[in-house]
Amino acid sequence: MSGVRGERRRDTRPAPAGRVQPARRVAIEVIMAVRESDAYANLLLPVKLERARLGQQDAALATELTYGTLRQQGYYDAVIRLAANRPTEEIDSPILDVLRLGAHQLLSMRVAQHAAVDESVSLAHEVGTRSAAGFVNGVLRTISRSTPDEWRARVMASPRSDDERLSLEHSHPVWVVRAFRRALAAEGRVDELEDLLIADNFAPRVSLVALPGLATISEIRGAQKAKYSPLAAVSDGGDPGLWPAVDEGRARVQDEGSQLAALALSRARPIVRGERWLDLCAGPGGKAALLAAEALEGGATLVANEVTPARAELVRKALSVFADPPQVLEFDGRTVGARFPGQFDRILIDAPCTGLGALRRRPEARWRKQPKDVAELAVLQAELLESGLRALAPGGILAYVTCSPHLAETRVVVDTVLAKTDGVVRLDTPAVLAAVTKRPLDLGDTGLNVQLWPHRHGTDAMFISLMQRSL
Repeated sequence: MSGVRGERRRDTRPAPAGRVQPARRVAIEVIMAVRESDAYANLLLPVKLERARLGQQDAALATELTYGTLRQQGYYDAVIRLAANRPTEEIDSPILDVLRLGAHQLLSMRVAQHAAVDESVSLAHEVGTRSAAGFVNGVLRTISRSTPDEWRARVMASPRSDDERLSLEHSHPVWVVRAFRRALAAEGRVDELEDLLIADNFAPRVSLVALPGLATISEIRGAQKAKYSPLAAVSDGGDPGLWPAVDEGRARVQDEGSQLAALALSRARPIVRGERWLDLCAGPGGKAALLAAEALEGGATLVANEVTPARAELVRKALSVFADPPQVLEFDGRTVGARFPGQFDRILIDAPCTGLGALRRRPEARWRKQPKDVAELAVLQAELLESGLRALAPGGILAYVTCSPHLAETRVVVDTVLAKTDGVVRLDTPAVLAAVTKRPLDLGDTGLNVQLWPHRHGTDAMFISLMQRSL
């Protein structure tokens, strides 16, 4: 292996590795796992940090190295293309990972240049060869000879359209920029596009939910009450597990937008004792835990369903905090309507989606998804919604939710399914949430739906649409 694919080098023998700082080693391992095996950085990084037994300062460094590199990957690739004078497609993937990590340190962090370059060369020794390490050394030294502003000026000289400019400057694929533009334009808020892209590149504060009947916000000492959810607190950082309520499962890390999605369903109307609720796509279990607590408080019963066995186990773990945990099924959600026709009074469909609404916490999703994924997911989302509506009892309420603002995954799915479904009416979701939230939500022109945004609400870009079956 050499640093450049298909290019012969005179010395391709492995070189002895230098000493690599543990934080950088953790970061490159996570970055490579994301690329090689579609790992999720937000799930793998905590495991790596625990195994490496890093101190608080080194753990914070590893976190910034990992997420910063993944967020700005598109921009760093543009810089690397210029510095290496060749397309990134011609660079061996592990070496490109090392270059991205080095570029992040040189262009976006207060790291001494020699440390960023030397440690990157040592990493190149481990994942490549002598020649690859030399290639990394040359490219990063070229980058280090110009300031971040100078590199930005060079990169920004190439875009041919405003969307391409925004794509490069804020490190989002062009197709994602265009999808966000259309979604905001549908609300009459297209002028907020750049604010949204900027918000996507900042790590969110830690948001927690106190499960009703099990914990209170006051137990989460040092955290502040959140803006909208009556059950939420937010923290600027630290290990949430240090709070006893979180460690015991009575409170959970959960985005405020996810809390509002669950509360829109549970508080759409007073709970009638004996109601049956269903979380149709329950993995990994955060919303199921909140719904279970709300159901228990009101005398209702929750059933959770998750088709993937590993994720079903995560749901069971999330629900194990309850003395009598809700039942967890493992059916294909598209079959639930036929299996349980008209049997549930409230149904949550947190549909599988592109995850474009959670790019702050899962930055790699922007590079992992492609436009074709949207079309495939929209078919699945419509089938799940149709199945859920069949399982809805007369007078029952269903919440269709996605963590994506893409119109094809949100309004289009709801409009398409309801247009061919008799006996179902839309509910005024903004009015429902107005009675739930502690302060009014600043919403654009979303009709009877709710679309939350990172830049406007400080939440994931959660879409929520409530509907009801006629009596």
